[in-house]
Amino acid sequence: MSVSLYYNAHRATPLTEAESASVERVVAARTASFPYDDEEGLYLYEGSASEPREIVAGSTKMPFDPGHLMPVIAHVLDSVTELRRAVPDAEWRVHMDDLDVPWEEAEGYALPGMRDADLIAELSAVHGDDGVAG
Repeated sequence: MSVSLYYNAHRATPLTEAESASVERVVAARTASFPYDDEEGLYLYEGSASEPREIVAGSTKMPFDPGHLMPVIAHVLDSVTELRRAVPDAEWRVHMDDLDVPWEEAEGYALPGMRDADLIAELSAVHGDDGVAG
């Protein structure tokens, strides 16, 4: 069973040309800075005709490697924070399956512990480089 982080934005008007360019810049920069080649990062869906008010939508499958989990969560939530700031007048929803991720103006999207170095080290110790529980 996998867990995914989902993100979407809705509003009555489509993205402007400038907003589309901003979204593309965020996606390109965040994709280039993603820390793992073997994990899924920020992923935006193509436009959906069934959801005409949906202007941005995507998801990221969370890694099975516990040592990668918090860095991936932090990177993707930071990416979605940048997207929201690029398109601030939309109604945004970010959630990990049934858990809504809160928005705070100063910090953006964040989950408790996602930058906790001790927690990240502890999760990294669960699996060695071969992916077998240690």
